[in-house]
Amino acid sequence: MGCRAFVMFFITLGLIRLSGMRAFGTKSAFDNIIVIMLGAVLSRAVIGASPFFPTVVAGFVLCLTHKVIAIISMNSDIVSDIVKTKSLSLYKDGKLNKKNMRLCELTMGDLICGVRHNANIASIDEAEEIFMERTGQISVVKKKE
Repeated sequence: MGCRAFVMFFITLGLIRLSGMRAFGTKSAFDNIIVIMLGAVLSRAVIGASPFFPTVVAGFVLCLTHKVIAIISMNSDIVSDIVKTKSLSLYKDGKLNKKNMRLCELTMGDLICGVRHNANIASIDEAEEIFMERTGQISVVKKKE
């Protein structure tokens, strides 16, 4: 098993390089899928639960699929919105967008926590606009002073 782990380390490194930097950087749901599935599939080759070469091929297919969909979504807003969703405005011009808050399953406490954490401001009143980004992060456009 140690030898298989050693070999799989380098194969996985190559597959991660194939998949691209974004798979392990932005952490959108689309990108998390490749991380979870690649780990699940390739671990089977390490422990010997599945044949080695078919498992490596399955990992290659996952990475290639991720790469192709990422390239297509770069050129198609429709595919991008399906795969990665859209950013949603949660607050603008002093008004909460309760519909979008429900879609994001955010409470007022979650929103305020995100504002404090990501914009270093104490209140949403200090924000011009607040978004739930495609990555699941809350981002804040501060009011101009």
